[in-house]
Amino acid sequence: MIKIPKTAVTVISVCLLAACSSAQTASPGNGPGGAMKMPPVPVSIAPATEETVPVELKAFGTAEAFSSVEVKSQVAGPLMSVRFTEGSNVNKGDLLFEIDPRPFEEALKQAEATLAKDTAQVKLAEANLARDQASQKNAAADADRYAQLAREGIATKQQQEQIRTSAEMAGEAVRADQAAIDSMKAAIESDRSAIDKAKLDLSYCEIHSPISGRTGNLLVHAGNLVKANDVPLVVINQISPIYVSFGVPERQLNAVSAKLGSQKVHVEATFEDTDAKAQGNLTMIDNKVDPATGTVRLKATFDNKENILWPGRFVNIVMTLNTETATLIPSESVQAGQRGSFVYVVKSDQTVEPRPVTVGATVNGKVIVDKGVVSGETVVTDGQSRLYPGATITTAQATPKPNTAPVK
Repeated sequence: MIKIPKTAVTVISVCLLAACSSAQTASPGNGPGGAMKMPPVPVSIAPATEETVPVELKAFGTAEAFSSVEVKSQVAGPLMSVRFTEGSNVNKGDLLFEIDPRPFEEALKQAEATLAKDTAQVKLAEANLARDQASQKNAAADADRYAQLAREGIATKQQQEQIRTSAEMAGEAVRADQAAIDSMKAAIESDRSAIDKAKLDLSYCEIHSPISGRTGNLLVHAGNLVKANDVPLVVINQISPIYVSFGVPERQLNAVSAKLGSQKVHVEATFEDTDAKAQGNLTMIDNKVDPATGTVRLKATFDNKENILWPGRFVNIVMTLNTETATLIPSESVQAGQRGSFVYVVKSDQTVEPRPVTVGATVNGKVIVDKGVVSGETVVTDGQSRLYPGATITTAQATPKPNTAPVK
């Protein structure tokens, strides 16, 4: 074994330490004093802007038919035919059902025959009246003549009384004839009412749609015997226009009432399962507040020409009450931290600082900032995961999309 003198070991150690120190001093990327300097972080940025935004109320609503009718039969009889298809649209006045009309046709003929008979009886009574009136006139003349003869002593008192009694009987016959005519005329009016009733019952044998709307399931099929005002045959819902009913907190009642009293209140309906939207207007505010929920029910009317709203369907409601000026930033700039929401604000020296913010509603991909950021400041919208307080940033360039145009 070769022994190295202690003096030589000491000299070698000093040389190695000096070499390492020189290498560290000459290493690129080190800052003054040997501190590590981090490279700039590429991020995307956007300015905070001041914009006019709508003041909105959001709620959950349920679509309701504008009107709903249970179609029932007004007469009893066999259901002969059904003239529509289940689930189809029908117009007001369209023929829906036919009930066997033969019993009602016979009832009409009978009523018309009774009227004809009573009309003939009136004519006969009028003829009898004319005859009895002639007899009364003749009897009255005889009574006057015999009264004169009795005064002259030519006719006896008994003859005068007999002639006067005959005249009185003739007058009573005339009055009886007149009463009979009046009674028969009343019977004719009754006959005419019976005819009108028979015609009405006959018209009920054809059941027409009372409204324009959409039919539901057929509840009674052809061939069944139906009763008057019994079970519904079909239910028709008018869905164009259509209502949407929803509730809002009672604290918003005054604002909604004032807005509805001055102008139209726009209401938008959206859905969870589709991007379709429906536009309508508020038309009704209920006359009481539900004490159990602290809400008041409202109704909006939608024209629903595209039939995207159906009775019973749940929808999301956005009601616009007013507009206001607010500061907005992109929603992706807001981060969640242990102390709440915050954003990275870009300073003039291209460094960032985290700043807590209070945000409100989202409007077209942007959020309203109630506190923390003012209009004109710049916030980071992408790349926040690599940032830290005081980090230097560089704006990342957008990656161009590849050209996918077909080769000609």
